[in-house]
Amino acid sequence: MSARFSRRDALRATLAGGVALAAPGVLAAQSNAPSSPLKAPYKHSVARWTFPKLSVEQLCVAVKGIGFSAIDLVGPQDWATLKAHGVDSSMCNGAEISLEQGFAGREFHDALVERYTRHIDLVADAGYRNLICFSGNRNGMDPQDGLRNAEAGLKRILGHAEKRGVVLAMELLNSKVNHPDYLCDHSDWGIALCKRLGSAHFGLLYDIYHMQVMEGDIIANIRKHHDYYVHYHTAGVPGRHEIGDDQELNYPAICRAIGQTGFTGYLAQEFIPTAPDPLASLRDAVRLCDI
Repeated sequence: MSARFSRRDALRATLAGGVALAAPGVLAAQSNAPSSPLKAPYKHSVARWTFPKLSVEQLCVAVKGIGFSAIDLVGPQDWATLKAHGVDSSMCNGAEISLEQGFAGREFHDALVERYTRHIDLVADAGYRNLICFSGNRNGMDPQDGLRNAEAGLKRILGHAEKRGVVLAMELLNSKVNHPDYLCDHSDWGIALCKRLGSAHFGLLYDIYHMQVMEGDIIANIRKHHDYYVHYHTAGVPGRHEIGDDQELNYPAICRAIGQTGFTGYLAQEFIPTAPDPLASLRDAVRLCDI
């Protein structure tokens, strides 16, 4: 699959295409029980958008066959399918306007508050906990102004999230390769926002791929700032593909560091498969990260 294929492209394809043909490996995942129980202190998940050739139901069957039971970035239209298979929605989405139009832009606040207030209720009523959000782009603003704007906008919904037991997770994305002009592109900016909000119901989605591109020091940052990281994503660097030994990140060491912090939330695979059998890549990645 092309490295230029994005999360937005996959979402459009999934919504437009309906149930797709099964990818290689689905039948094996359906019929084979996990070879051994997973042992990491945290929970495993996979981003739905990275497997666009599978329907949500097929992906549910596949992950259960591998030995975990969660899918990331699934909206309300698919929650009934997840529940039917006993699969958790580990990071809910669908409240955002776009990755570019986020809480740093005051002109988006009214629409975002309406959308997130409604979605917080949907997430809580479904029995889920995590809901993704985005800073949006700089659009020429000073980062400190964007920080103040994001604080003001998020404070309008944070009380409701606290009341309903929902955690808002702002994703750290790179602005160098994949998301030009995105504002929350370094841990320091996101942590400053966390400190301003001062709530256990707001934290950062630490995307390991994106933060390797932007700032490096992955293990050091996880050890130092893990209190602010409520969710993790993986992918290989460079290219955002499989996380094996042909890329520069040492995922066993990274995952060992995550486990040593006492983290018990979700680590979600978000690589774009390139191998002929993408589900074999997923199985390998989960085993590699199961430290």
